[in-house]
Amino acid sequence: MISSPRRGKQLADKVYQDIKDDIFEFRLLPGDRFSENEMAQRTGASRTPVREALFRLEREGYVEVSPRNGWQVKPFDFHYFEELYDVRTVLECAAVRRLCELENLADTLQPLMALWSVPEDQRLRDISGVLNLDENFHSELVRTAGNGEMTRIHQNITERLRIIRRLDFTKRARIDATYDEHHTILETILHRRVEPAQIMLKAHIEASRNEVRKITLHMLYEARRQGSGETGDALPAPTSGS
Repeated sequence: MISSPRRGKQLADKVYQDIKDDIFEFRLLPGDRFSENEMAQRTGASRTPVREALFRLEREGYVEVSPRNGWQVKPFDFHYFEELYDVRTVLECAAVRRLCELENLADTLQPLMALWSVPEDQRLRDISGVLNLDENFHSELVRTAGNGEMTRIHQNITERLRIIRRLDFTKRARIDATYDEHHTILETILHRRVEPAQIMLKAHIEASRNEVRKITLHMLYEARRQGSGETGDALPAPTSGS
């Protein structure tokens, strides 16, 4: 029986998500090389949906391909991520200034205030849920500022940073800090205090950036150590400045 185009797309979507999960969970490490045949065996799918999934991941910047060496998980480039964080900070600080100039500011920010002003016992603890909520906070700051092009660029950056930003919520302290800092930033914007709000936002983004860099380096180290069969303290763990 010939598969329908719809079923083919569903299979490609599943393979795409499986490979992406393996990259996000460091089961496939930055720099790992593989062929389409090897990935087909890994996912239990034929080469056609595997190829479609890989080209989708390539467009999103997670893998790369060369005619001679086949496919490779894109190596981590922390300088690249630093640049994305810099652009993100500029966009969000510009959005803060525009927000503080809005006439109906309280009404505009009310949905965000409702999400980030909840009591501690009502805060989300699920990593995926908090990540989505956090992305929504930063995206809404830019979107409600009213510049469509800024919103488009910011969304693109958010998607590129997702692979490491989700790691910021693996500790309860970071989740609580995110709730507290978001609430304070919103309160400061509501009082139309542009510069203090921008300073708080910059510090908030920088703290998140430093945390995810530290966790990413640690997870990469652990994944490589386990993959090579090392035990104990045979090698020193890398530092955040590596």
